[in-house]
Amino acid sequence: MATIESSNAVNEQPAQAVQLAATARFSNRADAPEHARQAHYVRQEIMKEGDRLRGKYPFLQRKYESAISALIMLLSLAGMAATAWAYVQGVMPGWAALMINAVLAAVIHELEHDLIHWMYFRKTPWAHHLMLALGLIARPTTVRPWLRRSAHLNHHQNSGQEEDIEERAITNGQKWGILRLIMLADLPFAIAMHTLAQPGWRQKLWYVGYVGGALFPLGILSWSAWYLFLGFHLGNALFAPQWSATTLQVMSWINVAIVVWVAPNILRTFCLNFLSSNMHYFGDVQRGNLIQETQVLDAWFLFPLQLFSFNVGKTHGIHHFVVREPFWVRQMTMKRAHEVMREAGVRFNDLQTFRRANRWSKDGEAINGNTANAAG
Repeated sequence: MATIESSNAVNEQPAQAVQLAATARFSNRADAPEHARQAHYVRQEIMKEGDRLRGKYPFLQRKYESAISALIMLLSLAGMAATAWAYVQGVMPGWAALMINAVLAAVIHELEHDLIHWMYFRKTPWAHHLMLALGLIARPTTVRPWLRRSAHLNHHQNSGQEEDIEERAITNGQKWGILRLIMLADLPFAIAMHTLAQPGWRQKLWYVGYVGGALFPLGILSWSAWYLFLGFHLGNALFAPQWSATTLQVMSWINVAIVVWVAPNILRTFCLNFLSSNMHYFGDVQRGNLIQETQVLDAWFLFPLQLFSFNVGKTHGIHHFVVREPFWVRQMTMKRAHEVMREAGVRFNDLQTFRRANRWSKDGEAINGNTANAAG
């Protein structure tokens, strides 16, 4: 299991978030590496498709993006609140409320991701930070976005490398097995495993403090409620204890919070992390080679995971080529993007990545030369 060092953080400047594509990654010069010329082609074609859609649908124009993001946030929050109300009133079963709010939370996660790249309200900081705060309230089981920003921008600069702490934190590059599966589903367990992997007690203490601070306060509150919920119902099943009236009243509120707030986000996070950690390659990726950084996971049987992560397996690779594109436009450019990505050598449904612990190279395949043909 990988260690995660504090020195990997990067500066949080908005310009850096907008201009992540270094010249070495995208170039149409004749003397540029083949992967850079292929990435340039993919980027240009995706941007052309985005421009075509903006011409066809004027509401997609850049000047409306912040307003659209705010509208999506408000509708998603209203939907989560209405679902919670319907569950409390007995109108909606718990499983339906959980699934609906997981989908809505996935939409809000996409908004937060774009906000991390400073796509919305860049000139209105109070609105920008309000959107981030609302997204955190809707998704309490995750780290605070202001701290996540540095790790995510670093991910774009160092995708597939040892420095990519964001993907490594969600098990990218680890050997597959029951341990990795549990780490994907249970954040505190994953933190414990990563803490044990740190090389010394100072690093262990730093890691616990850093992650604990990143989760404070909602992450700690929501995960504590989750374990209390599990312990309470496990205790009932095994021992049938006589609880006090106060305990039962408190647990009735915790039960509601779990169904409509905490459990939807645990489901959403598992689906997101499962797809993200396996669509990114790790360890033997040629630095700056976008063709090798990600694959596209769009197999039909992945639909449940796509549903609760808002199609991240299909669209996140597009984001690596065109960073500053709203998530709703990524969904609309997906068909054309996949065509040119496949042409350029981006892999599709390379399920052998599970066997290779997310390494790019297949048996006997070079990794530092030209990109391989697309798989699948």
